[in-house]
Amino acid sequence: MSVQTTLLILGASGDLTSRLLLPALGQLLTREPQRRVRLRGAGIDDWDDEHWRQTVRASFESAGYAAAFGAVADTAYERADITDAKDLARLLEGHEGRLALYFAVPPAVAKASCEALADVEIPAGTVLALEKPFGVDEVSARELNATLARLVPEEQVFRIDHFLGRSTTLNLLGVRFANRVFAPVWRSQDIESVVIRYDETLGLEGRAGYYDRAGALVDMVQSHLLQVMAVLAMEPPATLHERDFRDATAAVLRATHVWGDDPATASRRAVYTAGRAGDRDLPAYVDEPGVDPSRRTETLAEITCEVRNERWEGVPFTLRSGKALAGKDGEVVVSFRPVNHVPDGLTGAAPGSVLRFSLGPDRMDLELNVNGGDDPFELERALLEADLGEGALKAYGEVLSGILDADATLAVRGDAAEESWRIVDPVLAAWRSGAVPLDEYPAGSLGPAHWPALP
Repeated sequence: MSVQTTLLILGASGDLTSRLLLPALGQLLTREPQRRVRLRGAGIDDWDDEHWRQTVRASFESAGYAAAFGAVADTAYERADITDAKDLARLLEGHEGRLALYFAVPPAVAKASCEALADVEIPAGTVLALEKPFGVDEVSARELNATLARLVPEEQVFRIDHFLGRSTTLNLLGVRFANRVFAPVWRSQDIESVVIRYDETLGLEGRAGYYDRAGALVDMVQSHLLQVMAVLAMEPPATLHERDFRDATAAVLRATHVWGDDPATASRRAVYTAGRAGDRDLPAYVDEPGVDPSRRTETLAEITCEVRNERWEGVPFTLRSGKALAGKDGEVVVSFRPVNHVPDGLTGAAPGSVLRFSLGPDRMDLELNVNGGDDPFELERALLEADLGEGALKAYGEVLSGILDADATLAVRGDAAEESWRIVDPVLAAWRSGAVPLDEYPAGSLGPAHWPALP
């Protein structure tokens, strides 16, 4: 029989809970009805139990998991100030089985709540789950980690990165480690470059309160894309258990530096102007409600890094993410070097093969050089495609599964969070100093026209 876990959502009345957490919980309980989950909500809003239950039911129903509500129908809500030690002590009393605290609140509130927890008796085995960003620079990340270390052991801290719950990210492991055709060539001698990008057609979408202070670099590159890079570039771990997996990804981040140690030449930033993205007309970013133009926040960020170890030295890893672009384009692109020699008699170009992993819909493409159909001595380009499926669970479903099982494999470890900030802190400093211009691009375009094209 599975262990009962009490999932206590702090900030339960917020948008994150109803939009992402509750639908993911509904899916998880639908697919795994044997799970024993006791759901509780807490927040500053003056809700009663019935209002909370209606919120949970509506979230389940909107995602198509109405039947799962029966598993948590006795859920209750408590009004509480989660930065107050007395309120937190009251919330933590009387729970049977494992307790998981999910901080569905802004990072500053989560930090204050964790500091207040230092004065509270925390039940043994309690899991703490926190959303990004983890600090605002390397120093603050270290301070936050020190606070968390005083509360629970590191393996009970879940720094949430839902990109690590994406099936495509995990599919990188199977393709690389379970196929001899790829395993021996996953190295600098055979790979020319790697691009990890996540372009969106969406604009600000009312998120000025957070995004205008973060920007594309912190929102996506510092957190999600560096973690994807670590999965792609890690040494083969002995197992995919929590310690081995996170040791391997953390080692990649420790070895990572901005290309040439020069953030002024290894990074780019830009902001969108008015235009049409997808099927919508968007105003210029600086004209969006809640935006402070004096912040000079970027909506498109690109940095090139190097993983300075024996396997990857000399290979550029370019990470890019932006909003209001021409199309939704999330992918990992591995470009292989051309072969050393093409025999005389074969004509046509023979560029290196290109392996692409699409980050939704989940797909893998491999571009190869093959003999032509009409003239077998003339090379042509062929595309091999494989549909990898969407995975059994959505990204947040994977996240919640790990939290409820107390399995931190797909959570960001404290040292990895600090290293991610160490990598980007010099870039942010260069941007603040004006060493890197803030370029512009029309909403709905591919980005600034003068930026070098990526594979």
